[in-house]
Amino acid sequence: MHVFYENLATDDAIEIEQLSRLMYEIRVSRDALLAQLGAASPEQALARIAAGELPEHPAYEHYLSLRTLAELHGQVRADLAERLKETNT
Repeated sequence: MHVFYENLATDDAIEIEQLSRLMYEIRVSRDALLAQLGAASPEQALARIAAGELPEHPAYEHYLSLRTLAELHGQVRADLAERLKETNT
């Protein structure tokens, strides 16, 4: 294991690694959807839909997925921060 995990219990290290992996997978999914929509952000994707540059369906569903991924990323990030805080006390 990486030196970061050196002083952690095995279960803690595994949980932290899993949360980190999930954050990575969420980012990869977000980036793939943005690339598919030709947008740099969910807001830009919505603007392109509103301007008629993208078909409403399925682009709007992809936009909603981007919003869901953003919320999930925030929650996982908060969970990871809390978990790291617990291991440092």
